[in-house]
Amino acid sequence: MLDKLLLFGATGDLAGRFLLPALAELQANKAIPDTFRVLGTAPQPLTDEEFRLHAAKRLAEFAKDVPETARESLLGRLRYCPVELGVDHVTGALQALLGVPSDGADARPAIAAYLAVPPRLFVPAVTALGEAGLPAGSRIVVEKPFGESLEHARALNRLLIAVTSRSRDSAVFRVDHVLGMATVHNLLGLRLANRVLEPLWNGIHIARIEILWEETIALEGRAGYYDRTGALKDVLQNHMLQILSLVAMEPPLSLSERDLRDRKVDALRSVRTPSLEQVASRTRRARYMAGRLAGMGGAANRDVPAYVREQGVDPTRGTETFAEIVLELDSWRWAGTQFVLRAGKALSQRRKGVIVHFRPAPHLPFGRDVLPPKSNELRIGLDGPETLSLHLTGSAPGPPPQLKELALTTELPATELRAYSQVLLDVLEGDCTLSIRGDEAEESWRIVMPVLGAWAEGLVPLEEYAAGSTGPL
Repeated sequence: MLDKLLLFGATGDLAGRFLLPALAELQANKAIPDTFRVLGTAPQPLTDEEFRLHAAKRLAEFAKDVPETARESLLGRLRYCPVELGVDHVTGALQALLGVPSDGADARPAIAAYLAVPPRLFVPAVTALGEAGLPAGSRIVVEKPFGESLEHARALNRLLIAVTSRSRDSAVFRVDHVLGMATVHNLLGLRLANRVLEPLWNGIHIARIEILWEETIALEGRAGYYDRTGALKDVLQNHMLQILSLVAMEPPLSLSERDLRDRKVDALRSVRTPSLEQVASRTRRARYMAGRLAGMGGAANRDVPAYVREQGVDPTRGTETFAEIVLELDSWRWAGTQFVLRAGKALSQRRKGVIVHFRPAPHLPFGRDVLPPKSNELRIGLDGPETLSLHLTGSAPGPPPQLKELALTTELPATELRAYSQVLLDVLEGDCTLSIRGDEAEESWRIVMPVLGAWAEGLVPLEEYAAGSTGPL
């Protein structure tokens, strides 16, 4: 296990909200060695103590459930060095941090370099790491979205392989915290451990599969990142296509790194590239207007301004806060099935999960006066609520005979580690099974590039919806 973490963007929202709390949880679970150290970097000219004070505030806010002793122990492992990516002296600063290799074998300790920075800074960060000289055995961790376009992703892949000196990308972790969620892992269990589902898991029996990432939160002060990204890049291109690959893939021979990732890539390769006509008819984009959001965790309802009035938003960018796309797969298994991917912010209901809509029964021998039932559904909640529901049809007491919906619901097992804790543990241990392979990242961009292009040209109107509503009509 690596015991050195170089954290770019250490004062940013991602680090404060997710990464530092995840490290504190690993500390509480004694999952990291006593020698473990974190070196944070960011442009701000902070001292070690000032950075620890900043980290302490973030941990108090976002890691309240972690014992205080673990939080205090993590703070003692933190150091800080100002580094501004993209300036001339950054290579020298990194060399001072990493050390200079001797003429013989490189005896410097290997590190995990985590790029918790916007995609536009990935290339400067990786280039600087390469010029400074990564210690042998080091790993580079890249956050989603992986680049900003297909061309950028391909160039970044080439750069990462060159810097890590690997013909394969086992030293590169393209992470998506969704793959660290226990409920997402349950997709594998449902798919691969239940014979009752496998004969029905195809286009003959399934009409439509919805993958949802609907949130009740608004921008929450993230304009600096979100306004340059939007819902399609921020969520749909990565989180939701990852879930699609697990839902649609063929059963792998094993859950080894190669077998699982090969099948995921196959599923993404089978996704049909949308034509301009299909982009116009099968995609939607919208942004929220002023409205009232439901309170979370007992909090009172609150009013929010229109997205374009949020601090830090540039209205001329036309950034969407709601995105929907309907995809089809060119494969034997999924011929005739539609995959509907929908993500949005400031909506009335929090729904993150998968809904499998089965085709209706071919014949109902109950008479003409009996209303046809709703088609059977399998609902898999991934994040609030984490439940599994199977919606069937049964007979209601008569006469006359009637049909009614029967819902069988169970709670999914609780996670032992938060998603980012699992992500960091995999990185430190070198397990890249649930990280995204280079060709997988490129396939995800291949799917959405026609949509991004058509939207940029204004071929799909930017609709509006009230915050706190169900979305655009």
